[in-house]
Amino acid sequence: MNQQQRAELEAKIGTLESVSTAPALLAPLLQMLRVPADQIPIEKVVQLISLDTAVAAYCVRLANSPLFARRQIETARAAVMTLGIERIRSLLIALCMNQTIPASQWVLDRSSFWRHSLGCALVTQTMAQVINYPEPEKAYLAGLIHDIGFLANSCLYNSKLRKCLEFAVAHKCAMHVAEESILGFNHQDSGGILCQHWGFSEVLQEVAACHHQIDGIQRPSALVCLVHLSDLLCRVRNLSYGYDEILAVTLAQNSAWNNLRSAYPSLADVDFVRFVLDMDARMPQICDLVDSVFVPSKKAAS
Repeated sequence: MNQQQRAELEAKIGTLESVSTAPALLAPLLQMLRVPADQIPIEKVVQLISLDTAVAAYCVRLANSPLFARRQIETARAAVMTLGIERIRSLLIALCMNQTIPASQWVLDRSSFWRHSLGCALVTQTMAQVINYPEPEKAYLAGLIHDIGFLANSCLYNSKLRKCLEFAVAHKCAMHVAEESILGFNHQDSGGILCQHWGFSEVLQEVAACHHQIDGIQRPSALVCLVHLSDLLCRVRNLSYGYDEILAVTLAQNSAWNNLRSAYPSLADVDFVRFVLDMDARMPQICDLVDSVFVPSKKAAS
């Protein structure tokens, strides 16, 4: 992406808040994201959720998902207590992202997008815990929002992004490759700018901007390496964007893998066969959560 394209993209992304349908919850959530979770009163989170009855209902559904639930949850307060402030904050950001795009403007299949995003969040967090990464909940959020640039591109370049999807389906290639071919930039570029515009931390900006192509970073963070690997793993296991993609992964030649092994030697002890089997076992729960919370009309129709 050249400087002129970047300037134009920054200007367009700067207008998103005025034209999007993002819920009023988004602004206070973004402010809350800048504060350490242990400094946020539970009452403040419960009050914020309770302002929107639909969001409160979503939170109760999330807390009752087999992925999280240990007992029956009936109230917003119980949902916050069950999920924890960091997890509820991350999921609320995702819910706001989901409502930012009108249904008619979704280019990627919405269920597939959120299954990939939630799957990537869970894999990133699990890998973070395995290597003793100090902030596993930040890893979860990074996996959840890594493809945020698709939201910007769907709103700002809808017809062209549809052509990108057609190109990707026809050539069985990654979406960022199709975007580069047609748009001259990809969702990483727009994602990094949108994260900066919304005030996300620098490491989350890096994740959104570089999760496919970390070779261009001089010293990639452990978080962007984790998300890069999680994204690949999800796509290899058909937790992708709703179309067939030809994708081969060789860990020994992967710079993210090698960077992480240098920083966290315990990664060499990970049983990836078991890891993948565990991920496959959680797939039905991921799909059920997405269909009941992020695309609720599907469950209602069934």
